Amino acid sequence: MVKSVILDCDPGHDDAMAILLAAGHPDVHVRAITTVGGNQTLEKVTRNALGLATLAGLNVPIAAGHEAPLDRPLVTSPEIHGESGLDGVTLPKPTMDLDPRHGVNLIIDTIMESEPGTISLVPLGPLTNIGAAVQKEPEIVSRVAEVSLMGGGMSVGNATAAAEFNILTDPEATSIVFSAPWKVTMVGLDVTHYAQATPEVLDRIRAINSPISHFVNDLMAFFIQSNLAEQNFAAPPIHDPVALANIIDPTILKTERLPIVVETQGEYTTGMTLVDRRPWITSLTTTHVATEIDVERFWDLVIGAIANL
Repeated sequence: MVKSVILDCDPGHDDAMAILLAAGHPDVHVRAITTVGGNQTLEKVTRNALGLATLAGLNVPIAAGHEAPLDRPLVTSPEIHGESGLDGVTLPKPTMDLDPRHGVNLIIDTIMESEPGTISLVPLGPLTNIGAAVQKEPEIVSRVAEVSLMGGGMSVGNATAAAEFNILTDPEATSIVFSAPWKVTMVGLDVTHYAQATPEVLDRIRAINSPISHFVNDLMAFFIQSNLAEQNFAAPPIHDPVALANIIDPTILKTERLPIVVETQGEYTTGMTLVDRRPWITSLTTTHVATEIDVERFWDLVIGAIANL
């Protein structure tokens, strides 16, 4: 079954892989791409999104959203993604114009103009645009099929000991998203840390021997070095495509319905996603947590999409 999705992203090396997965998988219909300040500034990640869409032949509306979190200054991640947000590669000149709408309005318009239950939201960066869209037009909550977001973790952080980068960047927006009465799956570090671009995976990608596979090889060469230097991963986790894989084939992940709250004011724990495992509480929630991943099937999905492109 073809799934219609809106990608909300901050490209970003792993965002780039998610966009390629979306463009190359036959069961994904990308309805729109919106950008948000996160891995790099809004201007840079928007330029990256346009270039990636051009590279992948993805002709869809692309709009720039919020440049900073709802209530905080923006903190970017050049140590992981470089000064451009996509260091290590050269993107083609975009063949499409940026949609004149604000990203939040593009999200709302796309959902409201579609049949209820037909659009899934796949946020891959800070949740600023999604939280703002819920605030501006609450009716989208009942019309979205589901939200599969990359962020958080049950017991692990990466930006701090307690918090994952996307959630730490805008915990207030995250709280809005988790509190809304729609199906939300938190695809966090508990599973994405296992989705590593190992030498074996990269060998399979290089064997495709296409312009896209060469691009991915160059993309990963930089990402390997930055992740090794900053987080001591010999093979970098490719976080963002896992959230999209959950929409394409939900059996790739094991998930549990569990309540999630976001810490917004802790001295050491701001951005922490606190998962409530008390069994008598779970029936009251619409939030889900990814707990296990079939890594081999995940990479089959991604590599197949790259080959299709």
